[in-house]
Amino acid sequence: MARFALILFVSLLLAVTAAWADDSVLNSKHDLSVFGPGPVRALEEDQVCIFCHAPHNASPVAPLWNRHNPTTHYRIYRSTSLDARVDQPGPASKLCLSCHDGSIALGLTLDRPLTQPIPMTHLYMPSGPSDLTNDLSDDHPIGFRYDRALSNRDPQLRPVELVDSRIVLGRRGEVECTACHDPHNNELGNFLRITEREGALCLSCHDLRGWRLSAHALSARSVPMTVTHGEKLPFRSLADNACAACHVSHSAPHREQLLYDRPSQLCLNCHDGIGGSNILTVAGQRSGHRVDRRRAHRSSPEWRPGNTGHVECTDCHNPHAVQQDVLTAARRFGADGPFVPGAMAEVPGISITGAEVERARFYYEVCFRCHADWPALVPNRIIRARDAGGNVRRQFLPTAASAHPVAFPARNSAEVPSLRPEYRGQAFVSCQDCHNNPDARDVGGSEAAGPHTSRFEPLLVARYETRDFTIESQQAYDLCYKCHDRNSILNDESFAFHNLHVVRSRTPCSACHTAHGVSGSPTEHSHLINFDTAIVGGERRFIDLGRFKGSCTLTCHGVRHMNFTYGE
Repeated sequence: MARFALILFVSLLLAVTAAWADDSVLNSKHDLSVFGPGPVRALEEDQVCIFCHAPHNASPVAPLWNRHNPTTHYRIYRSTSLDARVDQPGPASKLCLSCHDGSIALGLTLDRPLTQPIPMTHLYMPSGPSDLTNDLSDDHPIGFRYDRALSNRDPQLRPVELVDSRIVLGRRGEVECTACHDPHNNELGNFLRITEREGALCLSCHDLRGWRLSAHALSARSVPMTVTHGEKLPFRSLADNACAACHVSHSAPHREQLLYDRPSQLCLNCHDGIGGSNILTVAGQRSGHRVDRRRAHRSSPEWRPGNTGHVECTDCHNPHAVQQDVLTAARRFGADGPFVPGAMAEVPGISITGAEVERARFYYEVCFRCHADWPALVPNRIIRARDAGGNVRRQFLPTAASAHPVAFPARNSAEVPSLRPEYRGQAFVSCQDCHNNPDARDVGGSEAAGPHTSRFEPLLVARYETRDFTIESQQAYDLCYKCHDRNSILNDESFAFHNLHVVRSRTPCSACHTAHGVSGSPTEHSHLINFDTAIVGGERRFIDLGRFKGSCTLTCHGVRHMNFTYGE
């Protein structure tokens, strides 16, 4: 009878094994027999399967299951970017957690009395990566259903019918430990069903638009240990490690999105000039987008009212799609405006009409995320006679009385004789033409390009004095003189009193001209006329009387202008 039982047990066990995998548990870390290769093993027991399976007194939760079911209540994964409805782990996961949550003695099997567990080198799962504990908030979520409804909610998930067939979902599409892990086959390491090389395992479910051609997916560089906090990655290059370079499936140091570190800190841990391009040198200048390394976004999108705004690298860069730019890529212009550079590929934005767009097409759409209808606070912002409250989108509307050609083509360039020759035929300018690091590569320097930070407020590529009584010089208005010829301005080729105002009266350009654009009547606000209320008082009224002609009614430097007319 005993022989019959043994034969039956072996037959059933082989059937179970064949159903789950082709390979063997022997000599893997799941071989807990006295002959097992790992530090966790029995002291005397030489059976390999007995730790999970038994021919008698088995639990019905799984074929010939020989372990107690954990009754633990788990802390589950949460994230503001998570669309799945995650619940407590399902039965398939609890089979794994009966060892890996550390709550049940490893040698405590159903075929033995509670007081006589199999003697082991460790009574419970020792602390470390295999001990998931009852806190699963730092682990890839399990206990949720992967179905069409989920992939419809999350465009970065493949439709369930397109998920790699090696990923084993439950009968109703449940994602449990066994979706990624085959407990009987450790051929790929960590009992994974699909290799992690080039992100193959993750990309079985996650559809990251732009990843295949991204700079990170193609990078032959190694991942510095500063990123992984000393943990050794399975492959040599960033391209091969792919997702594993930044994300950790289990026991992630930064729980939300399962990262090695807080998002922006993670970027800077690599982009230090050794691992990747050096952002550290431009991260701490006087003005600009200084990222908060200590906290991550707690809500998304954060530019909506009621949210406390702060900047992270991922506000402007999609690490899954970012592409290497050539030096002049940021200046690419299409027929409709300045395109986003590769460094900002696949980043959401706000259109010129104020609508959210999933993928920004134009550069300004990314800027509008924070500087449009609920604008971020910009220190020392100039208050204008016709003030948009910092809403840059409104300033660049095609209906604007006048504006720099960021969102619509340049108008009446013939009335701007000061434009340098290289700009006269240019239909558009990009936000980055003015807002950039002055030492960036795309403006002749050697540092990273883009509006990270600058020594010139507000994050300007060149000096732009707005204080009253500024002494005119090339340096003081270097930003304006990059496009507008200084000699033309000071020789009064357009406005007959430029020299009087700028040089002799020491009035800054910004006293009369706004930098972005202005809505309202084109007659009253042509040529970006929108007075700085801190400098110009009175009625602050300008009337355009034609080419190079106009009249002003205002008070400036104590001088009252009453229908003061010029150009006639």
